[in-house]
Amino acid sequence: MKTYIPKRKEVPQSWHIVDASNMVLGRLASRIAAVLRGKTKAQFTPHLDLGDHVVVINASKVILTGKKAGWREYYHYTGYPGGLVTTKYSDLMERMPERIIEQAVWGMLPHNRLGKRLIRKLKVYAGVEHPHVAQKPQELKMQ
Repeated sequence: MKTYIPKRKEVPQSWHIVDASNMVLGRLASRIAAVLRGKTKAQFTPHLDLGDHVVVINASKVILTGKKAGWREYYHYTGYPGGLVTTKYSDLMERMPERIIEQAVWGMLPHNRLGKRLIRKLKVYAGVEHPHVAQKPQELKMQ
Protein backbone atom coordinates (compact mmCIF):
# COMPACT_ATOMS: atom_id res chain seq x y z
CA MET A 1 0.00 0.00 0.00
CA LYS A 2 1.31 3.46 -0.88
CA THR A 3 1.02 6.70 1.04
CA TYR A 4 -1.00 9.37 -0.74
CA ILE A 5 0.87 12.66 -1.15
CA PRO A 6 -1.35 15.41 -2.53
CA LYS A 7 -0.08 17.59 -5.37
CA ARG A 8 -0.16 21.34 -4.84
CA LYS A 9 -2.56 21.83 -7.76
CA GLU A 10 -4.98 19.19 -6.48
CA VAL A 11 -5.79 21.12 -3.29
CA PRO A 12 -7.75 24.33 -3.93
CA GLN A 13 -6.58 27.48 -2.19
CA SER A 14 -9.29 29.78 -0.92
CA TRP A 15 -9.27 33.26 0.60
CA HIS A 16 -10.36 34.04 4.17
CA ILE A 17 -10.99 37.37 5.89
CA VAL A 18 -10.51 37.98 9.61
CA ASP A 19 -11.74 40.98 11.58
CA ALA A 20 -9.11 41.52 14.29
CA SER A 21 -11.06 44.06 16.34
CA ASN A 22 -11.07 43.18 20.07
CA MET A 23 -9.21 39.92 19.48
CA VAL A 24 -6.23 38.76 21.55
CA LEU A 25 -3.03 38.92 19.50
CA GLY A 26 -1.57 35.50 20.31
CA ARG A 27 -4.78 33.54 19.80
CA LEU A 28 -5.44 35.35 16.55
CA ALA A 29 -1.91 34.73 15.28
CA SER A 30 -1.94 31.02 16.08
CA ARG A 31 -5.25 30.49 14.27
CA ILE A 32 -4.01 32.45 11.22
CA ALA A 33 -0.74 30.48 11.18
CA ALA A 34 -2.67 27.18 11.15
CA VAL A 35 -4.77 28.32 8.18
CA LEU A 36 -1.73 29.61 6.27
CA ARG A 37 0.09 26.35 6.90
CA GLY A 38 -2.87 24.22 5.77
CA LYS A 39 -3.33 22.39 9.08
CA THR A 40 -7.10 22.88 8.88
CA LYS A 41 -7.32 20.67 5.79
CA ALA A 42 -7.52 16.90 5.67
CA GLN A 43 -4.71 16.75 3.08
CA PHE A 44 -2.16 18.51 5.33
CA THR A 45 1.41 17.63 4.45
CA PRO A 46 4.20 19.25 6.49
CA HIS A 47 6.57 19.90 3.58
CA LEU A 48 4.02 21.35 1.11
CA ASP A 49 2.31 24.71 0.82
CA LEU A 50 -1.36 23.66 0.92
CA GLY A 51 -2.68 26.56 3.02
CA ASP A 52 -5.10 29.33 2.18
CA HIS A 53 -4.72 33.10 1.82
CA VAL A 54 -5.72 35.23 4.82
CA VAL A 55 -6.73 38.90 4.81
CA VAL A 56 -6.74 40.60 8.23
CA ILE A 57 -8.64 43.86 8.67
CA ASN A 58 -8.82 46.23 11.67
CA ALA A 59 -5.29 45.37 12.79
CA SER A 60 -5.17 48.59 14.79
CA LYS A 61 -7.86 47.24 17.15
CA VAL A 62 -6.06 44.07 18.28
CA ILE A 63 -5.53 43.78 22.04
CA LEU A 64 -3.02 42.25 24.45
CA THR A 65 -3.99 40.72 27.78
CA GLY A 66 -2.65 41.80 31.15
CA LYS A 67 0.11 44.40 31.35
CA LYS A 68 1.91 43.26 28.20
CA ALA A 69 1.07 46.46 26.33
CA GLY A 70 3.26 48.38 28.79
CA TRP A 71 6.44 46.30 28.55
CA ARG A 72 6.33 44.55 25.17
CA GLU A 73 9.12 45.67 22.81
CA TYR A 74 9.97 44.81 19.22
CA TYR A 75 13.54 44.56 17.95
CA HIS A 76 15.29 44.69 14.63
CA TYR A 77 18.94 44.97 13.73
CA THR A 78 20.12 47.40 11.07
CA GLY A 79 23.29 45.47 10.21
CA TYR A 80 25.67 48.08 11.60
CA PRO A 81 27.64 47.74 14.86
CA GLY A 82 25.40 48.92 17.69
CA GLY A 83 22.46 48.96 15.29
CA LEU A 84 19.87 47.23 17.48
CA VAL A 85 16.64 49.23 17.25
CA THR A 86 14.04 48.81 19.99
CA THR A 87 10.43 49.96 19.53
CA LYS A 88 7.73 49.90 22.18
CA TYR A 89 4.40 48.22 21.45
CA SER A 90 2.45 51.47 21.81
CA ASP A 91 4.72 53.32 19.35
CA LEU A 92 4.53 50.53 16.79
CA MET A 93 0.75 50.34 17.19
CA GLU A 94 0.48 54.04 16.31
CA ARG A 95 2.84 53.91 13.32
CA MET A 96 2.44 50.42 11.80
CA PRO A 97 -0.22 48.23 13.46
CA GLU A 98 0.05 45.74 10.58
CA ARG A 99 3.63 44.89 11.58
CA ILE A 100 2.51 43.60 14.99
CA ILE A 101 0.26 40.91 13.52
CA GLU A 102 2.76 40.05 10.78
CA GLN A 103 5.54 39.46 13.31
CA ALA A 104 3.30 37.42 15.61
CA VAL A 105 2.25 35.14 12.74
CA TRP A 106 5.80 34.90 11.38
CA GLY A 107 6.96 33.66 14.78
CA MET A 108 4.53 30.74 14.50
CA LEU A 109 5.53 29.64 10.99
CA PRO A 110 8.59 27.58 10.05
CA HIS A 111 11.68 29.74 9.53
CA ASN A 112 12.78 28.34 6.17
CA ARG A 113 11.86 28.63 2.48
CA LEU A 114 8.40 27.20 3.14
CA GLY A 115 7.73 29.76 5.86
CA LYS A 116 8.75 32.62 3.58
CA ARG A 117 6.35 31.35 0.94
CA LEU A 118 3.54 31.04 3.50
CA ILE A 119 3.95 34.52 4.99
CA ARG A 120 3.41 36.04 1.54
CA LYS A 121 -0.17 34.74 1.68
CA LEU A 122 -0.92 36.95 4.70
CA LYS A 123 -2.34 40.41 3.96
CA VAL A 124 -2.82 42.75 6.93
CA TYR A 125 -4.60 46.12 6.88
CA ALA A 126 -5.02 48.63 9.71
CA GLY A 127 -8.56 49.63 8.74
CA VAL A 128 -11.61 48.05 7.14
CA GLU A 129 -10.60 48.80 3.53
CA HIS A 130 -8.75 46.13 1.56
CA PRO A 131 -8.12 45.56 -2.19
CA HIS A 132 -8.98 41.83 -2.19
CA VAL A 133 -12.73 42.08 -2.83
CA ALA A 134 -12.36 40.39 -6.23
CA GLN A 135 -11.07 37.20 -4.55
CA LYS A 136 -14.35 36.93 -2.59
CA PRO A 137 -12.82 36.08 0.79
CA GLN A 138 -15.02 34.14 3.20
CA GLU A 139 -15.17 35.09 6.84
CA LEU A 140 -12.99 32.89 9.03
CA LYS A 141 -14.69 31.98 12.29
CA MET A 142 -12.45 32.39 15.32
CA GLN A 143 -13.19 30.06 18.21
